[in-house]
Formats: sequence, structure tokens, C-alpha cells
Amino acid sequence: MPSQLEEVKSRRATFGMGCFWAGDSLFGATPGVFRTSVGYAGGTKENPAYKNLGDHTEVIDIEYNPAKISYSQLLDLFWNNHEYGLTSLIKRQYMSLILYHDEEQRLVAERSRERLQREKNERFVTEIHQFQRFYPAEDYHQKYRLQAHPWLLEAIGVKSSEQLRTSTLAAKLNGYLAGVVAVDEYDREVAGLGLNDRAIQFVREHVIERQGNGLYC
Repeated sequence: MPSQLEEVKSRRATFGMGCFWAGDSLFGATPGVFRTSVGYAGGTKENPAYKNLGDHTEVIDIEYNPAKISYSQLLDLFWNNHEYGLTSLIKRQYMSLILYHDEEQRLVAERSRERLQREKNERFVTEIHQFQRFYPAEDYHQKYRLQAHPWLLEAIGVKSSEQLRTSTLAAKLNGYLAGVVAVDEYDREVAGLGLNDRAIQFVREHVIERQGNGLYC
């Protein structure tokens, strides 16, 4: 399924919200999101790896269409779908982190944190910093739910690690398989995905089975 990135001025957002498999599923199935990739960012170590992260954090790097979804809406998903209060209790690898890509994002992120702190009457430990560099995670982390079904990857024509990271369809399916959308939403969107009948039914069964179970890693 073409992403039409050539015709749309896309933007990026980068979040750390615990285990990155869950966030990859959540944002990948979100309307207006073109691409998702999981990886490491926020630290100083050169060329981090999963077993040697240094001071980096697991993050989700998102490419989205600002005409269809705003940065504020992405932040709402960020705040509502992870335990941001656990940052001080767990290692930096899984911390709650917002990496802004421009001054506008910084202001929006800081204001959203301030607003929620007032509403909840608590001080958040979520950190907000300027984005510096993103290091893609190892291939086996990308679209983790989808990779459990090699035949489905073959059915949509994903044959390389680059395609796995950049395919809009792969991002959507990865989210659907995790049950992050309601079945009626899936039914509305599936006609435009170009899937064969077997794939449509297989993914629909996963949507129904996993719906309401929450994000997981």
C-alpha cells in the first residue's frame, strides 16, 4: 500500500514509553501515521545495541501526516498508554521520554505535561529533550507482532528489513495483530489495504481476540 510520502510533507515524533514493541503497535495502527520504527535514542553512546544500550532509551520513531493527526493527538496517545510515573523506579532503558524535533514540538510537549500535572496534582518524571539521533533497533525488534507470521509478510510483499521498517501496511498490520483497534474500525479500513481474503480474516480474528487486552510486550 503506497504511503504517498512524496505528496505529503510528513513530520516526525519520537517517544520513549517503556518496551518499544507496545508503542510500535499502538502508533502503527493510528490513522495519519505513515511509518514507525523502534530503536534507541536520547543518550550519548555511539552505535548502541539492545544488549549494550549505554545511556539510551527504547523509543518509537514515528513519521506522520500533520494534516490527518496533530502532534497534540500523538501526545495524548503517549500519555494515555504507558506508565509514565515509573521512570524513577526502572532503568533508563524503559523511561518515559519525549524527544522533540523542533521548537513547536517542545512547546506543545511541555504544555501538555504541565496541564496533566495540574489536572492530576502530581509532578511527572517524564523527561523532554531535543532529538539528536535515532539508532534503529535490530531487525527482530521491528514490527515484532507481524514477524510472528512470516506468511503474512510474504503476502504483503515485505522481503527486507528496510521494507519492514518503512512499510505503512506493515505498521498497520502490526498494530491490528496486537488488538489496538476496535473490530468496526478494522472493518472500515481493511477494504483499502489490498489484502487477500485469507489475510483479511486472519487479522480480523486477532483484532477480535486481542481487543481490550491492552498493550503488552
